Amino acid sequence: MTRPDGTPPVRRADAMAAGHTDGRLRRSHLALFRGVHIERAVPVTLGVRIEAALLVVTPGSHVSHHTAATLWGGIVPDHPDIHVSSPRNRTRRDGITAHRRKEGQEVVGFRGFRVTSPVQTFLDLAHCLTLVDLVVLGDSLVKRRRTTPEQLVSATLRHRGPYSRLARRAAALVRAGVDSAMETRMRLLIVLAGLPEPEVDHRVHDHDGTLLRRYDLSYLPYRLIIEYDGRQHAESEEQWLTDLARDETLDDEQIRRLVVVSRHLLDAGNTLARITRAMRRAGMPVPRLRDEWRRHFPARPGDLAVPA
Repeated sequence: MTRPDGTPPVRRADAMAAGHTDGRLRRSHLALFRGVHIERAVPVTLGVRIEAALLVVTPGSHVSHHTAATLWGGIVPDHPDIHVSSPRNRTRRDGITAHRRKEGQEVVGFRGFRVTSPVQTFLDLAHCLTLVDLVVLGDSLVKRRRTTPEQLVSATLRHRGPYSRLARRAAALVRAGVDSAMETRMRLLIVLAGLPEPEVDHRVHDHDGTLLRRYDLSYLPYRLIIEYDGRQHAESEEQWLTDLARDETLDDEQIRRLVVVSRHLLDAGNTLARITRAMRRAGMPVPRLRDEWRRHFPARPGDLAVPA
């Protein structure tokens, strides 16, 4: 990989062969992995760490799993290691996780690296992630225009082997237009409880096509919207004024806006109770809830088993 500073990571053996001593190497370089160093002035980015890892893993290895997802701009649970897939997963180094390369694994070039394609990365991570985290990954890859829901569904229908059923189910739940991981989680709480799936990313435009507002999740026939508020704009006066105008418009149109924040998803039972109450008040039919949501979201002891 070519970088602007032109200073790649270096193996200790190569540095010593070029005239460095142990003391000089320690003073001028930072150890990224055992036996691989980088000049201290170089920012240690993900790309630098990948370069360093590829110097010490089995030749022919490529970037995969969590690291590939992050490189593509996908959202996955944080993992400190660099993940690679190798012809033989014999690498045993702190900070590197090596997986055995699968037959037919799709590998492409991206940012100077050989890396599993976005769709392949999704399939590979079905072995590692929960249903909810896998849908979060799929939604985020679609948001970054790395793939589409249709491409993920098509790939999972052809996929065979362990966790293929999980991959198929997750792909079927991936949607375009999702703005954040918390929006995905909020939608899945609703769906896994057996409630009707809301429309995602409904957009309202004026007569000349200018976007006026968007709704995260909506049941517009019943004039109900559900939105996640991350409060990232809490200090923005302009955003605050926009929100006030939007709320007045919703009031004029008699649309109920139910707001969910991150803390609410840590008390999923009561959040479902809020949602089902809002649904009933809007005149929606509310089915008896399924318990599947409990396997994926935290609930407090003694919460309502069947909020509906």
